[in-house]
Amino acid sequence: MMRFLETDDSTTRLFQRAVLGLVIFPHGAQKLLGWFGGRGLDATLTGFTQGMGMPWLLALLVVLAESVGALMLVAGVLSRLAALGIASVMVGAIVTVHGQHGFFAPDGFEYHLLALGLALPLVVTGGGRLSVDRALVRRRSAGRAPSALPAEG
Repeated sequence: MMRFLETDDSTTRLFQRAVLGLVIFPHGAQKLLGWFGGRGLDATLTGFTQGMGMPWLLALLVVLAESVGALMLVAGVLSRLAALGIASVMVGAIVTVHGQHGFFAPDGFEYHLLALGLALPLVVTGGGRLSVDRALVRRRSAGRAPSALPAEG
């Protein structure tokens, strides 16, 4: 489990996860809580399942990735998992909805592609500086006794 949390001390990754989390969270809050002019959880799940034919569990995972996952990214908690969830949502949005509208906003996939560009390096390298993941790994490493050196001979 600790290898999954390992990351470097990159300030770049800190900015990537903070920006991605802060940009994605309002979209998740719309879906989960009805904030920022959103419809809330029940209406969102109904729209995804009945309107788009999405399985209920997948619809719930989308909402959780954009809301809880975004907050996890900001804090650097399970950064790789949170970034993977957001990346998956972005790929799904491109394939199912936005890809047919072309590249440019407001209905195109340029926003989703930018989010993927921020998320994928986090999946590969972790959350970087000031992440809870990094603090946990460092704390655990500091608590271990140094390994014995091989005998010379």
